[in-house]
Amino acid sequence: MGTAAGALGLAVSSCSTVDLTAQEAGGDLLSRIRDRGEVNIGIANEAPYGFVDRSGRITGEAPELARIVFQRLGVERMNPRITDFGALIPALQVGVFDVIAAGMFVTPARCKQVLFSDPEYQAPEALMVPKGNPKGLKTLDDIVANKDVRVGLLTGSANISYATALGLMDRAVIFDSVFSGLDGILANRADAFSLTAISLRDALSKRSDAPLELTPAFVPVIGGKRQLGCGAFGFRRDQRTFRDAFTVELNRMRASGELLSTVRPFGFTEAEMTTLTATELCTDTSS
Repeated sequence: MGTAAGALGLAVSSCSTVDLTAQEAGGDLLSRIRDRGEVNIGIANEAPYGFVDRSGRITGEAPELARIVFQRLGVERMNPRITDFGALIPALQVGVFDVIAAGMFVTPARCKQVLFSDPEYQAPEALMVPKGNPKGLKTLDDIVANKDVRVGLLTGSANISYATALGLMDRAVIFDSVFSGLDGILANRADAFSLTAISLRDALSKRSDAPLELTPAFVPVIGGKRQLGCGAFGFRRDQRTFRDAFTVELNRMRASGELLSTVRPFGFTEAEMTTLTATELCTDTSS
């Protein structure tokens, strides 16, 4: 995964970027995308959210939803632009791609940097631990209570903010991909890897022979508030017209049930569906 992502990441640097000049208050990027007939989407090559499969096809819950929405917006082709998760927002801001399609959690801090569509899913957390869960970990609170536990975190993920709020960063080990996190557990570099249950469930299905297991899903509680993560598509802050048009089509898919049927093959269930909005998530400090 790292090699493929690295190679494709090099290709990103050689691609032409989006023209950022002469933007109106609402932005005109959607019109220009329609004119050229293709849209560049940013992904982190992280299953099941957005990744390139063995045949070289871009897929995942977010790209498959985006494919349908953009076709309905008059855009037939999608080009993937792969980068590390933590670099998605900076790359969007400088025009490497037109939209983030990586299942990125909507948080008030991120809302200051990008515009989000309404979310396509909600996701509780889980911990990946060695088989048998020798330290008896169930939630982040157990890691807080056990001062000897080292927690693995994905670079750029919302879990870093959770760990920061809980005072865990002095025991944190940062990994650049989900699978490097799993490898870190196997190599005893960390005692648990914290991420969404969806991501970890998908990763474990691809490493079914590894002596690892997944804890039951949970919702972190920070300062007495539940932190239920919700993933959405990200747009530059000057592209409100573009974001709004995309969100209208996405919400039509939600209302008809097409959203769930599109993401179900990637491990999402009705329990992961949500009616929360970007406005609610951007203004709610518990998100």
